[in-house]
Amino acid sequence: MGSKFRSEVISRDGVSTLKIAGVIDEDNELVPLEAKLASGPMLLDLGEIERINSCGVRDWVNWLGRIEKNGARLVFVNCSPAIVSQINLVNNFTANGIVKSFYAPYFCPRCKKEKLLRLEARDLAKSAPISKAPTCRCDECDGVMDFDEMEESYFAFLNNAKKIYGDPSFESTLREIAAAGDAGRQMKPRVTGGSIPPASNPVGGTPTGTPPSSVSPVHRTPTQKTPPGEKSPTGAPTPTTSQFQGSGVTTPPKASPGPGKLSASAAAATSQPKLAPVRLDNAPSSPPVSGAAAMTPPPALAASNAALKPVSKPILAWVLLGAFLLAAAGLLAFALSR
Repeated sequence: MGSKFRSEVISRDGVSTLKIAGVIDEDNELVPLEAKLASGPMLLDLGEIERINSCGVRDWVNWLGRIEKNGARLVFVNCSPAIVSQINLVNNFTANGIVKSFYAPYFCPRCKKEKLLRLEARDLAKSAPISKAPTCRCDECDGVMDFDEMEESYFAFLNNAKKIYGDPSFESTLREIAAAGDAGRQMKPRVTGGSIPPASNPVGGTPTGTPPSSVSPVHRTPTQKTPPGEKSPTGAPTPTTSQFQGSGVTTPPKASPGPGKLSASAAAATSQPKLAPVRLDNAPSSPPVSGAAAMTPPPALAASNAALKPVSKPILAWVLLGAFLLAAAGLLAFALSR
């Protein structure tokens, strides 16, 4: 068989178990399996199915119809998220069989881990429709994980009693399966293309991540509300010599550096090289001017400033007087002309 499609048939106590893993597409090997399957109760373990396309769905539905005609009583267990999606989309994806158990995907926002939780279909069908997924806790930080799908659409198939309970003859089939044992892990890591690999430690064995915790660490400065001697969230104990006096708080004095030693800030300041100023234009530099000469503006600037100054009051009076005399002379000439 191809490497992307794998299968295994196990028979025990009159119950056949067919485990299929990998990808179901147009290159599947479903037809050769028909000769290996016996009639009677049959467990289809689909926990390792990663993907199934439209061609695979067509071959799958036709293949289930043929093996049911040969007397197989189909019970689907450990259905992967890819299979659950097809059960919700294709009405006859399970033919006349029933879904006994399936995996639900979860994601931890703190640890960036993905996990699949195995759920029993009949236990959830009692409270269908499902609007909130069952609680799943992270193995790393013990925090509550987020459900990685839409509850209404992922658990929609539970509303169809035919896919969960089937006809009454399935009760005896389930008893035979229970006597033979139902394989399947309760929880397992989710392996997808978008999975985030766990962080690895560097060479030398020193861990790079923080210890697991259900609460993310918050680094803050100790305040007056922090009891003396209690450790802050950063791990350092608060100063026990701090006392509340009036409205102020006294803190322990900082240790001064010994003779011939510089503090960290002073050492950093002295270690940085000094940069010379850089001119942004290409104008030639002029010698510095100091004293009274620095206060004297250039001639052109002085002339422009003088032109902008307002006219003094004596000159304004003479201008007004001249205008009055001109007006009077004009009136006199007008009167004499008449």
